[in-house]
Amino acid sequence: MSAEKPGRSVSPLRGGTVLVTGGSRGIGKAIALRLAREGAARVAIGYLRGDLAAEETAAELQTLGADAVLVRGNISSKRVLEQVAELGPLAALIHNAATGVARPALETDTRHWDWTLNANARALLQLAQVAAPGMTSGSSIVAISSLGSSRVLENYTLVGTSKAALEALVRYLAVELAPRGIRVNAVSGGLVETGALEHFPNREEMLRMGRERTPAGRMVTPEDIAGVVAFLLSPAAEMIRGQTIIVDGGFSLPA
Repeated sequence: MSAEKPGRSVSPLRGGTVLVTGGSRGIGKAIALRLAREGAARVAIGYLRGDLAAEETAAELQTLGADAVLVRGNISSKRVLEQVAELGPLAALIHNAATGVARPALETDTRHWDWTLNANARALLQLAQVAAPGMTSGSSIVAISSLGSSRVLENYTLVGTSKAALEALVRYLAVELAPRGIRVNAVSGGLVETGALEHFPNREEMLRMGRERTPAGRMVTPEDIAGVVAFLLSPAAEMIRGQTIIVDGGFSLPA
């Protein structure tokens, strides 16, 4: 019987430290809680504002037996990146934090572009530059994307463009970090009813469409996304590299 290759049967997640940006609410919170249930010993959650929500999430993580670390501020700022470095080796880095300006293309300006692209795409590169050198073989980086990276959605010009850049960066990082044994992938969620939709003027129309055209018969939940992230961090996903896994209940399939 051939010996198993090291790192394939035991996940570095168990007993390790993970960072989830945008981890205080919505999809990020669901991911943070799922990783705590999967055995992460310490879960750091990055968040920009909303101390109460972050503290509530930290309390839930502690109830699950994980130490919670709150990292507050702009995830691409020098101060926050220094805090990330101080976390030590990460078993997993999940870049879920996202923001952006929901307007038609002709109503946006340079400030809107810079803010959206920096937070959603450039931040992943900066986080990887800080975290990857200390990550051991078997660790993973997962970015959370959306269908707007490849489909044209109303008022989604800048966010969609930033998500397309994010997915391209995932592919490049996957190749560059493969020799270190670090896997890099993305999860693209369908329409998920979270607080983020409040920023879209056509929110109700989006929700109606999501319910009506999803073949699975229901909308995607944050827990659905968290489950796929957990799989990508597991040894079973060893040979999945640089891919964007779509989790939308079939929403994107009908013409």
